[in-house]
Amino acid sequence: MKSKLIYLLVMLVGVLACSEDFTESTAFGALSDDALKNAEGVELLLVGAYSLLDGHSATGGADWSKTADGWWYDAISDDAHKGSTNGDQADLFLLETFDWNTANPYFGEKWRALYASVNRCNAVLSLIRQLEEDGDPGDYSQQKAQALFLRAHYNFELQKAWGNPAFISVDNFDASEFNQENTGPIWEEIEGDMLEAVNTLGPTSEVGRPNTFTAHAYLGKILLYQGKWNEALTYLEPVLLQGPYNLLPEFVDNFRLAGETGAESVFAIQFTADTGDSFDGNRGGTLSFPNGGPISSCCGFYQASQDLMNAYKTENGLPLLDTYNQTDVKNDQGLASADPFEPYTGELDPRVDFTIGRRGLDMNGFGVNIGKDWIRATSNDLGGPYLTKKNYYHAGEDANRGTGGWGEQRSGINYHIIRYADVLLMAAEAYVETGELGLALDLVNQVRNRAKNMTYLKSVDNPNQDAANYSIEPYGSFPDAEFARKAVRFERRLELGVEGHRLFDLRRWGVATEVMNAYIANESRTLTGMASVNAYTATYDIFPIPLGAIDLSGGILNQNPGY
Repeated sequence: MKSKLIYLLVMLVGVLACSEDFTESTAFGALSDDALKNAEGVELLLVGAYSLLDGHSATGGADWSKTADGWWYDAISDDAHKGSTNGDQADLFLLETFDWNTANPYFGEKWRALYASVNRCNAVLSLIRQLEEDGDPGDYSQQKAQALFLRAHYNFELQKAWGNPAFISVDNFDASEFNQENTGPIWEEIEGDMLEAVNTLGPTSEVGRPNTFTAHAYLGKILLYQGKWNEALTYLEPVLLQGPYNLLPEFVDNFRLAGETGAESVFAIQFTADTGDSFDGNRGGTLSFPNGGPISSCCGFYQASQDLMNAYKTENGLPLLDTYNQTDVKNDQGLASADPFEPYTGELDPRVDFTIGRRGLDMNGFGVNIGKDWIRATSNDLGGPYLTKKNYYHAGEDANRGTGGWGEQRSGINYHIIRYADVLLMAAEAYVETGELGLALDLVNQVRNRAKNMTYLKSVDNPNQDAANYSIEPYGSFPDAEFARKAVRFERRLELGVEGHRLFDLRRWGVATEVMNAYIANESRTLTGMASVNAYTATYDIFPIPLGAIDLSGGILNQNPGY
């Protein structure tokens, strides 16, 4: 399923799958068409539900606001900046600077895209119900379980972002009942859908589709987000002990052709690059490439923060958990590409240079990053001197190289919704909270030892020499729960940096206000404009319900507190 969809098929599914916009009256009749009431029709609608994993449907809006790869979520965390110039994508600039309003299109378009996705899942479930009621002898249990898995995923995305979304089920999937109140979290409904997927899906699956171990991992994540530690372990442990997954020997292969459907991929969006404006590529990430640079790309968005760069500093191979941000890794902010610059020589975790693009080092096989000339933002903008690398394909991997009409790059790099390193660290987190520090230590050290033993980035001038002073070692012990908790949380950032998880980790840990305000203050050492960023408050721990959705619902939807 590497090739997600054929565009014509998706357009057909868009017609068949009823309304895709929550708070908009739905069209009826198409699903009862005899031509669809068969196994082929079920599979057709199911492919349509999968096709929205990337966030793109007929709901309108910009590609990048609906994207499922999490890049603009990172831009309102301490992992990254929006990048580019402050005035380009001004709505996202308002989000990064915590000047939020309920009409911001980034909120509205992401909301609509996710409800469009829920509706496609309900279309599958509705058709299966009709077939069963009509006495069809077919076995649709696997298709139903996949639709429930996907509905749980889309509703989880709504829940973690908005806190109080409405649950739209197949039972209220009609014009008179479509607008449902948002009376509180929908965790119970999400858990129920994913549990049925756990119990029904088989141990193997086609590439891109879930199996029972995928569902186990996802249900563990759902429970982890609620602080249900023992219950989370009930579903995470079978993945560790019996699942088909493992860490890839090379960290970077998670973002290259060599490993994108390999042993570490638990559940991923299957992107494919092809000629022209590919509908199978990552349309939402088209802005997130160097402005110019070695491939004449666009548009300079998604720049890693100085804070994230500093997090990769080590001492005797271990992270500086409490002091990493007291001083900065040397950067070239404000320097022209022609100005002399020597990269930082202190100890660094080797994952840094497969995560962040910085001056003086190789940029995914395209040669030395020359700094300012590859950075669109000026010194007055909230961009900074760094790029991101996990979303940037490698030289020679043309199967992942996107193309477009104005420098855009709809790349074919898969986006990992869950990878095995994430599962290890989620289980480690749960073990810390249940007092099993030794088990947590082992899992964290599995992740760190992979990084220690992988191939390090090499100097462009000397392929036998490391590109920087890399030093990483496993932890010797976790002396107490406080230290272990800090170490596990820090490891998540180092391993999963700029993969779209950081904002929601900070929120669910209850530390977002403290961490983000410290970040705003410290980041101003590199970007003076950060001094004018508004303070983060607890209000920002969930997004506002989009004003347009409330209006279209006739006031049925209730706004989140503080907005």
